[in-house]
Formats: sequence, structure tokens, C-alpha cells
Amino acid sequence: MNRRLMIIVGLLLLVTILIPTACSQAPWQSDVDQIKTPSAPASLAGAEGVIAISREVAIGNGALLAISHERIIVRNGDISLVVENVVDTRDEIIHLAEGLGGFIVSSFIDGEGQNIRSNITVRVPDEEFQSALSELRKLAIRVESESTNSRDVTEEYTDLGARLKNAEATEKQYLALLDKATNTEDMLKIYDALSRIRREIEQIKGQIQYLERTSSMSLISIQLKPQGTGSGLVTPGWSILEALKSAIRALVTFGQGLVTILIWILLFLPIWGTTLGVIFWYVRRRRRTQT
Repeated sequence: MNRRLMIIVGLLLLVTILIPTACSQAPWQSDVDQIKTPSAPASLAGAEGVIAISREVAIGNGALLAISHERIIVRNGDISLVVENVVDTRDEIIHLAEGLGGFIVSSFIDGEGQNIRSNITVRVPDEEFQSALSELRKLAIRVESESTNSRDVTEEYTDLGARLKNAEATEKQYLALLDKATNTEDMLKIYDALSRIRREIEQIKGQIQYLERTSSMSLISIQLKPQGTGSGLVTPGWSILEALKSAIRALVTFGQGLVTILIWILLFLPIWGTTLGVIFWYVRRRRRTQT
């Protein structure tokens, strides 16, 4: 009886020892052992590995941004209008743009009378883009041409956001390296790397801000010209006094040119006269010799 009890106890002890050993050799445990936690960078060269990891994370975040962000569209419009009064319509367009929360980018007027033309460029909030075009049509006697175009910059915007996150993370890593650096040469290298990454950050921020401005404020180019009423008997701007002055100026210019030619002839006459005299004498002498 005691012998059987001892055997049973021995088996239980053996099972108790074997179970943890088997568990320690489970397949998932070997995979975990293969994962190595990257050590903190101890030098500038070691920082490159950390930067590479940061870029992977930033790109991953960028992919999520592409899903979460709404589409970012840059809209532009171009419209040509025939109007009753170019100057008055130009002023109305300025008030229209400002009333919609926009502003004038440029304004240009050229010519006079039936030849007057105006080119105006305005920016209006993107949500007011179609309303602005509708109001512009109302200002015209007729619309000669109209075109709109849109450019989807969502992918570009998302990529810039990912690049910015990556660059800022890289900057932090260089700053951490700078705190640990004790060698002057290493510190100079880190400062140089920081300068480059900060320039890149500023450039990326500028590109992002440009896309945000152009997508939030749509651009509309407007050409204005008056309604044609036929040519008048007198060309606009013509004056009999100005015509007389022009004729006198032309006569004076002609006289000046003629006097200039005479002066040149008189100055070079001795040279030309001598040359012609020699040629005439040579010809006569040759004729006499032949006869």
C-alpha cells in the first residue's frame, strides 16, 4: 500500500515538472524571443536606425490621415463678360467679392471708349464659388465664355502631413542626441543635421499653408468689355490740334534729316572730289593714248 502511494506521488511530481517545461517550449514563445527591442542611440550613426523607424510610423499615420480627411479641392474659374459700363461693373465686382468674404488679387483697366477693357482677379471662399459665378453672370449683358476647373490635392496634402510628422520626429531625435553628445565633432554634425531638418520643416509647412489657402479661397479671373455700338465718326481721343502738331513734328524731322545729309556731303566733298578727279584724269589719259 505504501509502495503504491509512493509511486503515485512520484508520478504527480514528474507531471508537475514536465508541464512548465513543455509550456516554455511553446511555438509563440520562440517568436517573441526573436523580437529585439532597439537600443537607444548612443551616437549620430546610431540615430539613423531610429529615424528610419520614425519614418515608417509617420507613413502609417499618413495613411490614416488620408482616410479621415475630407477631399481637398482647389477650384479656379474664368469668365468673360460683355457689360454696359466697364468701370462701374468693375466696382460692383469689387464690392461683390468683399461682400462674400473674399478680396481682390489684381485689377487692370486699359483703353477708352469702345476700346476699354478690364481684367480683374478675385478670391472668394470656396463655399461661395458657385454663388460668385452666378452673381457675376447677373452683371453682364451677355456671357461670352466661362470655364471652371478643379484639382484634387488631397493626396499631396496628406503626403505633406506625413512628411511633416516625420521631420518633426527626426528633429526631436537629433535634439535628444545633442543632449547626450560630449564630443565637439559629434555636436557640430548634429547641429548641421538639425539645420537641414528645420529647413525641410519650414518648406513643408509653407507648402501645406499654400494648399490650405488655395483650397479655402477659390480664384476667379474676370474679363470685362463694353457692348459694341458701332464705330463713331471720329476715333476716340482724336484732336485736330494734336494732328497739326504731329504733322509739324514730321516736317521738322524731315528737314533735320535733309540738313544732316547735306552736312555729310559737304564734309566728305574734298575726298569724293579728289577721288572723282583722279578717276576722270586717268580715263581721259587712257583715251588719248589709244588714239
